[in-house]
Amino acid sequence: MKKYRINVQGMTCTGCEEHVAIALENMGAKGIEVDFRRGEAVFELPNDVKVEKAKKAIAEAKYQPGEAEEVLPQESMQLGDEGDYDYIIIGSGGAAFSSAIEAVKYGAKVAIIERGTVGGTCVNIGCVPSKTLLRAGEINHLAKNNPYVGLHTSAGDVDLAPLIKQKNELVTHLRNSKYVDLIDDYGFEFIKGEAKFADEKSVEVNGMKLSAKRFLIATGASPAVPNIPGLDEVDYLTSTTMLELKKVPKRLAVIGSGYIGMELGQLFHHLGSEVTLMQRSPRLLKEYDPEISEAIAQTLTEQGVNLVTGASFERIEQEGEIKKVHLEINGKKRIIEVDQLLVATGRTPNTATLNLQAAGVEVGSRGEIVIDEYSKTTNSRIYAAGDVTLGPQFVYVAAYQGAVAAGNAVGGLNKKLNLEVVPGVTFTAPAIATVGLTEQQAKEKGYEVKTSVLPLDAVPRALVNRETTGVFKLVADAKTLKVLGAHVVAENAGDVIYAATLAVKFGLTIEDLRETLAPYLTMAEGLKLAALTFDKDVSKLSCCAG
Repeated sequence: MKKYRINVQGMTCTGCEEHVAIALENMGAKGIEVDFRRGEAVFELPNDVKVEKAKKAIAEAKYQPGEAEEVLPQESMQLGDEGDYDYIIIGSGGAAFSSAIEAVKYGAKVAIIERGTVGGTCVNIGCVPSKTLLRAGEINHLAKNNPYVGLHTSAGDVDLAPLIKQKNELVTHLRNSKYVDLIDDYGFEFIKGEAKFADEKSVEVNGMKLSAKRFLIATGASPAVPNIPGLDEVDYLTSTTMLELKKVPKRLAVIGSGYIGMELGQLFHHLGSEVTLMQRSPRLLKEYDPEISEAIAQTLTEQGVNLVTGASFERIEQEGEIKKVHLEINGKKRIIEVDQLLVATGRTPNTATLNLQAAGVEVGSRGEIVIDEYSKTTNSRIYAAGDVTLGPQFVYVAAYQGAVAAGNAVGGLNKKLNLEVVPGVTFTAPAIATVGLTEQQAKEKGYEVKTSVLPLDAVPRALVNRETTGVFKLVADAKTLKVLGAHVVAENAGDVIYAATLAVKFGLTIEDLRETLAPYLTMAEGLKLAALTFDKDVSKLSCCAG
C-alpha cells in the first residue's frame, strides 16, 4: 500500500468529509482521513492503483481535487539500541518539556540539556512575570482613574520593589511546579550545561560527547537589538531587565510598538511613568486590520500614552542618567529625553552557539532554524520547535510544536504541523485578540469577503463598564458566510477569542453565531452582535433580541 495526501477544495462541513470519504472508499482506498478545515484527504491505495483514480472519484463527488503527494513513512527508530539516548532535547522551555513528556510516552530514553534557568522564557522572563505586573498596574490605574462619579479614590507613588518580590515568588513557584518537579515525575534526565553539535549524531556538553538517535532544538529566542548609532553606549533596558526594575521611572521611552512594547509601556504608564512609544511604521500593528490599529491607538492616546509613529532613529546618547533619542519625523528633527529607555524590537533566535553547520542544520536570514511541515530540520535526525523557528511566538504554539516533533521523531508518526488557526492576545488594557485571517489576508487568498465592524459602545458589557473604546470585527466568506477571522479590542478580549477560534477552526458560519445563545452582559456577546451587524443595525434591537 502507498499513502497519499490530496488537497480538496469545496468542502465546508463534516457532511462534505463523509461524501469524500465514501467516494474514496468505493474506489478501494483504505485508512481514509478527510478534514474539511485543512482541505485535504489522506488515504492508502494498493501499489497497483494510480492516485489519478482517487482524484477522479473526488471530482465525481462534486469536489475539486488538487495536488497529490505520497506520504513517505518515517524512518523507523528502535528504542534502547545503540546511542546514549533515544532523544536529546536542547533547551528547557515549553516546547522542550512538552516534547520530553510526549517522548516518554513512547518509552524513549530522554535527556534535556539547559545552559541557563529551567523553564525558558514564558515562566521566567515572559508571560508569567509580565502579566502579574500588568495586573498590578491595572489596579493602580483604576484606583487613580475611577470612571464612576462619586467614588473618590486615590493612589500614591508606587513602591515597585514589593511587586517585583511578589512576581519573583510566583515565578519560582510556577517554575518548580510546572517544570523542575516534572523532571523526576516523568523520569527524563536533566543535564546542566551548554550543548553544541559535534556532528550529525552527537553533541558536546561539559566536555562529554553524547549521542542520540533523534534531537530537538528548542533553545528559544532573546530580545533583538536594532542597529541605531550610539545605542550600544547607552544603558538601555530589554523586556528581560525591565521586569527587574526596583523603581518606577519618571519618563520612559520605548523603541518598538509591537505587543511587548505596548504591554510594558502601558504597564509603566499605569504605574505612573510618562511613557512615549516610538516606531518606524506609520501605524500601530500594521499587520492587523486597520480598525484594530485605530482602536488601540485611540485608547492609548486617551489614556495619556505618547505615540510617535513614522520615526527614523538617527542616534541615541546618554548624559548622566538621561537618555536622549534623536528622531526625524516627516522631515523634522526631534529629541526625546527620558530616564529609562526600553528596546522592544522583536526577538532573535538562540542559535549562535549550537555549531549547527556541524550537524547539517540550515538557518534562515535571521538565524532561525528552518523546519518543514513535520517540524524536521534539514537533518532528518534533528527537529526544532518553538521561538527558535520564529513561528508564532506563543508558549502554547511552542508546546504544540514540541509534542508533534516528539511524535514524529520518536513515535514514528508522520503528523503535519497545523498552525492555520492560532489565536493571539496582546495584554494591553483593553486587550487585543485576533484569530484567523484579516480582511486583506482573506482577499489575498482569493476569497470574496464580507465583513462586520461593531464599535464597542454597541456592546452592553462595555457600556456597563463605562469603557467603550474598542471594536469587534468579523471577516467571512461572502459565498458561504463561513467565519474566516475575528479581531477584537476590548476588556477580556483574550477570553472572548477562544469562542471565535472554535468558530474559525470548525468552519462555523455567521448564521451559526447568530443562532447560538450568548449570555447577556458578557463581552463574548459582542461576537453575536457582530454577527447580527452583517445585516442589522444592532442599535435598533432590544436587549438580547436577535
